[in-house]
Amino acid sequence: MKLSIPQKLITLSAIGVAALAFSGASGAAVNADAAASLAKKSDCLKCHAIDKDKKASSFKKIAEKWKGNPDAEAKLVDTLTKAPKVKQKDGTEEEHKVVATKDMNEIKNLIGWILSQ
Repeated sequence: MKLSIPQKLITLSAIGVAALAFSGASGAAVNADAAASLAKKSDCLKCHAIDKDKKASSFKKIAEKWKGNPDAEAKLVDTLTKAPKVKQKDGTEEEHKVVATKDMNEIKNLIGWILSQ
């Protein structure tokens, strides 16, 4: 079936919207190198790993838990900036460490990277 030019434009627009919807927490491209660097600098990898549980859930499990939840970014911003009590895999509770930056763009990039796992 041959598409007319307006049909092609509508199809391309729909593809673009879908790509934005699935491209990360805020719709912006994730800088994985910067996010990994911030995770290391913030000592996130002491308790978390990308794809296996350590003292805390893996980033992959965190991404699965929050997938499709419109509150994911806001909740994770709170966790990374306000040091709430969190339950560890062994049942103990402790304060979550605060991320090593005040730059909200860097924090959102880290969250986008975590949610992309």
